[in-house]
Amino acid sequence: MFQAKDEVEIVACEDDPRAVGKTGFVRDEVQPGKLTQGRWTVKVDALLIADVLCHTGELRPTGNRR
Repeated sequence: MFQAKDEVEIVACEDDPRAVGKTGFVRDEVQPGKLTQGRWTVKVDALLIADVLCHTGELRPTGNRR
């Protein structure tokens, strides 16, 4: 389970494969629901990649917070 501002590494991303291997942080204040189809909103540390939606299994926590 993630919390807002948890830093994560994106290990897979069905929403945007360009995000794989990048880090970012979780934007969701609550657990994702129907609107995002159970996926977390992640702000990616990349200039040309917008926020992506990732399933829990596509993210690896780094242990840092922002």
